[in-house]
Amino acid sequence: MPTVTYVSPSGIARKIDVPSGMSIMQAALNHRVEGIPGECGGNCMCATCHVYVDSPLLHRIPPAQNNEKSMLSIAAESPTTNSRLSCQIKMTEELDGIVIRIPAKQR
Repeated sequence: MPTVTYVSPSGIARKIDVPSGMSIMQAALNHRVEGIPGECGGNCMCATCHVYVDSPLLHRIPPAQNNEKSMLSIAAESPTTNSRLSCQIKMTEELDGIVIRIPAKQR
């Protein structure tokens, strides 16, 4: 099963098995990963699942659509070129080993 490593703002890493097809946000919620509240439940209607994707696998994620870009613009912590909403990233075998960094604040 593919894995995601969630890295807290303090640098603590937590590796989790995530089934293909599940969003990275849902996996974080299922495993009570701190820092990803996902308040809208994965509907791309808030920015509380904002994450920074480490560069090596960023190119394997489909580009952000306009609604995701709009939500990122209201994120509590400034978005960067590797910012994504974790609700919009569906796990695949190609993303095995992806590293997700959690912003210091989400609200």
